[in-house]
Amino acid sequence: MQLSDADSFRSYVDQRDAEIPGGTTEGSRYAFGADLQMLRSFKKMKPLEMVVASLVRTSKNMLQSQYLGTTVRVSSKQLPRIHRIAKECADTLGIAMPTLYVANNPFMNAFTYGTDEDSFIVIHSKLIDDFSDEELRFVIGHEMGHIQNKHVVYMTALRLLTVQRSTAMMLLSPFIKTALMAWSRRAEITCDRAGAICSGDAISAQGTFLKMACGSTKLYEELNVDEYLKQLSEGESNVGRYGELLLSHPYLPKRIRALQLFAESDIYRSLVGEEGGRSLSEIDDEVAKIIRIVRK
Repeated sequence: MQLSDADSFRSYVDQRDAEIPGGTTEGSRYAFGADLQMLRSFKKMKPLEMVVASLVRTSKNMLQSQYLGTTVRVSSKQLPRIHRIAKECADTLGIAMPTLYVANNPFMNAFTYGTDEDSFIVIHSKLIDDFSDEELRFVIGHEMGHIQNKHVVYMTALRLLTVQRSTAMMLLSPFIKTALMAWSRRAEITCDRAGAICSGDAISAQGTFLKMACGSTKLYEELNVDEYLKQLSEGESNVGRYGELLLSHPYLPKRIRALQLFAESDIYRSLVGEEGGRSLSEIDDEVAKIIRIVRK
């Protein structure tokens, strides 16, 4: 039987979708299980959902207008190198190409604002100056991982709560921020995985963390991942480890080690053309132990 044009197109789409690494889709999931668990819990917390929706709804357009007036929007005709890298990441993850802006800022950072349907990514110029194309694929892929995994609304709300000064928000934000901070540390693990999938090079991905930790172009060639990871065990042996409770991101040595473990997974190895690997559930169990704030 000959397929119609519509059936042929649907067959093509189904095949293409099957090849795209879904952030949360069982069978092709790369998302960190603890991230998914907290997102499901948030959906059941109506007060949290109401505050988050209100914050994002009233602030998204204002923020977007601010970036249109103070940064440079990326396109195929403006900053084409960044546009090309971003398009490659979007195609790899199977998401629509989001809007990107480059901001004049000497600090290494990138972040995503908006909603799951209308997101935009801001990249600081320091990253572009210091990172190779492979490292930028990791950073931009990381941010697009937030989009693919439906993180953007909660991330935007967390940023807004951090700077919110109204009386109502000052009363509510300590409780909501605590929950969002705990989730964010887990969500970052998911998106580091998305970045590694986009870069296809776990070693380059680890290098971005070392550069962010050091920040000096003169010293980059002297950095050593194995030596840096010694700080992971040393940092967990004193009371200072509780300071991570106040952060939205896990400490960098933890993120490097979690990324190394993900590189051993069967899903990552299959995506970069290698065979074998450990199950993602096994990897998730080990990563969960690494990012725990309080150890028994």
